[in-house]
Amino acid sequence: QVQLVESGGGLVQAGGSLRLSCAASGRTFSNAAMGWFRRAPGKEREFVAAVSWSGGSTVYADSVKGRFTISRDNAKNTVYLQMNSLKPEDTAVYYCAARFTSYYSGNNRNDKEYAYWGQGTQVTVSS
Repeated sequence: QVQLVESGGGLVQAGGSLRLSCAASGRTFSNAAMGWFRRAPGKEREFVAAVSWSGGSTVYADSVKGRFTISRDNAKNTVYLQMNSLKPEDTAVYYCAARFTSYYSGNNRNDKEYAYWGQGTQVTVSS
């Protein structure tokens, strides 16, 4: 079992920044590929970013590329999502997720690849 707890969400003005954190406990965190997803009101959950177990490989949704950065600290069992130049359309509940299958297999953009999920943290960007 893996427990994931997100934090760092809040209300920010357009153009501002937030850093989300996801603390993991349970199974060996360093063996997991990690992802961030989000669900906006009235929309389906969508992929935001993913990072390999080492942190050496990352992938982003086109909508956040160049603005968001995913990273991890395996010593702290934590994955981060630095969000800059935020837009009102980034408003959503953000979830972190873990998969213990290889980052280099399957599709990191597919939420079905992830077995473990946090409870989510709300990000609201005002215009």
